[in-house]
Amino acid sequence: MFDGFTEDLLPVNGTTSFVRHAGSGPAVVLLHGHPRTSATWHRVAPALVDAGLSVVCPDLRGYGRSGKPATDAEHTPYSKRAVASDVAAVMEHLGHDRYAVVGHDRGSYVALRLALDQPQRVERLVVLDGVPISEAVERAGVDFATAWWHWFFYAQPDVPERVIGADPDAWYHVDPARLSDPAYAEWVHAVRDPATVHAMLEDYRAGLGVDVRDELADRARGVHCPTLHLWARRDDLADLYGDPLAVWRGWAPDLRGHDIDSGHHMAEEAPEELARALLSFVLPDGTESDGSAATV
Repeated sequence: MFDGFTEDLLPVNGTTSFVRHAGSGPAVVLLHGHPRTSATWHRVAPALVDAGLSVVCPDLRGYGRSGKPATDAEHTPYSKRAVASDVAAVMEHLGHDRYAVVGHDRGSYVALRLALDQPQRVERLVVLDGVPISEAVERAGVDFATAWWHWFFYAQPDVPERVIGADPDAWYHVDPARLSDPAYAEWVHAVRDPATVHAMLEDYRAGLGVDVRDELADRARGVHCPTLHLWARRDDLADLYGDPLAVWRGWAPDLRGHDIDSGHHMAEEAPEELARALLSFVLPDGTESDGSAATV
């Protein structure tokens, strides 16, 4: 897993960030979602390196082997602004002044925040299977609340930690066949750590508070770099929002996108199709992504 990648534990913003990195050429940082770690990219990242990119895969703050700082009443240490600042510090430490950022699930919210806060750094933005948190909250109806009830459960104090901690393997019920043995072992180790579970829940608590406020404050200025949105055909984004691109057009005028034949965890379920789409968008001589313009 991640042959040829270097692993580092970097000091950032008073905490630490575990990161895997390799390659040379234009830089791209890949941000995982919940409850994954950077290991979710283990089939995609090497293909991007082989195609000529410098690839950086951090564990987000609170996840995996990255630091888990103490929280506060507003959960601001786990805000997307704080986590995006970690990512920017990692990229600066590794010598990348400008780069593309790719975020999946919770990582897509961090990617959006990074593009909003560091427009001079982010050359291209890719968001996978998500819409801005504020848009999801504003559109939350019965269908969303039924399918995504865990957002509101995770935001409650104390109880989610107790429930998940009783049997984290059963709670998250990940199919081992989706991951290589080392990636699955890494995931199991992470979700069995009570400190990691608490930190991951802080991500959700921040999401429904400070993150929504921050997004609403910045929505008018939006993102002005080229943006790609990919969503999983066998997930529920289109069911909830119709055309997901219509949601993102209010944030990113230079927008393109399409669906991927996959369930939610597309880096694990459809790595080749995802890698092709990323390469055709991120590489300087790439063409507009149609899911087939690059070869892995």
